Amino acid sequence: MSDAKTPFLTDVKTLRDRARQHLSRGAVTSTYTGDVSKAIELLQGVLATEIVCVLRYKRHHYMASGIHAQAVAQEFLEHANEEQQHADLIAERITQLNGEPNFNPEGLATRSHSEYVEGASLIEMIQEDLVAERVAIESYAEIVRFLGNDDPTSRRMMEEILAKEEEHAEDLKTLLDTLGPATT
Repeated sequence: MSDAKTPFLTDVKTLRDRARQHLSRGAVTSTYTGDVSKAIELLQGVLATEIVCVLRYKRHHYMASGIHAQAVAQEFLEHANEEQQHADLIAERITQLNGEPNFNPEGLATRSHSEYVEGASLIEMIQEDLVAERVAIESYAEIVRFLGNDDPTSRRMMEEILAKEEEHAEDLKTLLDTLGPATT
């Protein structure tokens, strides 16, 4: 019984020949099946979202006051640092796709999926951060579905970031449950 299936992997000679073509494209090879410009556009929005989150968390870290402020401020700082790591990963991926990460502060708030809402009290700050995390969770999940198998590297990165955003949301919910009931 003869099995005439096509081999799983492309032969090595073909891989080597293709690798020598279009060197200026770097990591974007001929097997990339996604829309590079659309992926970059989506990642630019994620980059802006992460930067806005860093700024909001940093403000909340410094503005936290009250009896529970020290522990909550520390949580805000931890989240700010993780959001900065996300921004760095995204900027690096945009560059790998031959794009230019947009760090221009002009228009940052409009490019971001989440809003920059300061909150007056500790509870309001936590609530605003939770709202922003929930916005990120929904939009990042949509991006993961859009990328699918066309851009597995960006998809995996976004899945990891999404998991961290879900962790942040759960941390914030726990803080709200501990400090007082949410208003919505």
